[in-house]
Amino acid sequence: MSEPTHIPIVEEELSVEQRRKSSGKVMVTTSTHAEQSLAAADLERMDVTVERVPIDREISVAPGVREEGNTTVIPVLEEVLVIEKRLVLKEEIRLTRSTSTEHVEMPVTLRKQTATVERIETPNSDQGEEQ
Repeated sequence: MSEPTHIPIVEEELSVEQRRKSSGKVMVTTSTHAEQSLAAADLERMDVTVERVPIDREISVAPGVREEGNTTVIPVLEEVLVIEKRLVLKEEIRLTRSTSTEHVEMPVTLRKQTATVERIETPNSDQGEEQ
């Protein structure tokens, strides 16, 4: 019998490497611009009117503060000495609220930055390579 023949099997392997290569530089500059603009707003203002209403009426129980619509009524009391003590409602103070709105515009300065990007070629940069 003859000896078996050995046939070597060859296999190729792939090796991939990455290298960093500078293909150029960029310069970024910013500049700030100021522009005038109008700031608009609605301002609300509340006014209170004070009205004193004389009552001079004898009462048995002190009334509390009460609301009548947009008016707050605050009773003012006085004890009067007559042979006996009596509670007299002297007056009421009425505070009436009214609201008004005023549109105002004021000039304001707004700043805005812009950026400029400029490519700077280096002596060893390749024009055909992708970055």
